[in-house]
Amino acid sequence: MDNGIGATLRETRNRRKLDLSQVEAAIKIRIRYLRAMENEEWDALPGDTYARGFIRTYANYLGLDGERLAEDFRRETGGSGGQRVPKRVEPVPAAVRGRKPRVPARLVLILVSLGVLGLLIGIGLAGGDGGDGDSGAGAPAGTEGKESAQTEKKQKKAPTPAPGVAIGLEATAEVWVCLLDADEKPLVEGEILEEGAEAGPFRSRSYELALGNGSVRITVDGEPAPIEESSSPVGYAINSDGELLALEEGERPGCE
Repeated sequence: MDNGIGATLRETRNRRKLDLSQVEAAIKIRIRYLRAMENEEWDALPGDTYARGFIRTYANYLGLDGERLAEDFRRETGGSGGQRVPKRVEPVPAAVRGRKPRVPARLVLILVSLGVLGLLIGIGLAGGDGGDGDSGAGAPAGTEGKESAQTEKKQKKAPTPAPGVAIGLEATAEVWVCLLDADEKPLVEGEILEEGAEAGPFRSRSYELALGNGSVRITVDGEPAPIEESSSPVGYAINSDGELLALEEGERPGCE
């Protein structure tokens, strides 16, 4: 593509006598992405949405019209720019999500037969115990109280909930997603979620999240979380209390 975006950025930077390391320090965009923009190597950028955001930020820093150059990129590339296509996560059809597994008829017949056999054996054993008609003759004194106490103790013992915060994502339109857990392990590694696609739920002490735009619903421990309506990249840190804290551009994870 020969639309002059890269040449415009490079010539303006050279005219202002700036090197790439100075630009990186100022706008928090890695040198390899700056160099890719100047050489119009759009496939080296993480996605169209991020590419437009990078062009806008870089151009504004150089004193150019960032909105115009970003729009030129969108118009010239037609939303693709010839770049690599990240792994896509297809939405799961609602009918598939709610479908219950079918149990084979033969298995049902076997289970019913075993149940009837167990019932007959139980009746036979009950009829053969203690012919004197004393229903309590076979149980040692005091055992009923012990069994009752043990049963009550088991009932009171509640399962310990897993530590951390559970979050889930659902795309409301096509969106690029990078999600890291508290150990910076990728949970969603720079993937594009199609509209309706879901990711999670995940559980971690905290998270770092970068989005190509605001087209996503986030749930935290089952409750919807507020997220900024934006056509530009956004990012959040989610702490152990489930609070969303906005991240600036240079603080967002990149899933590199």
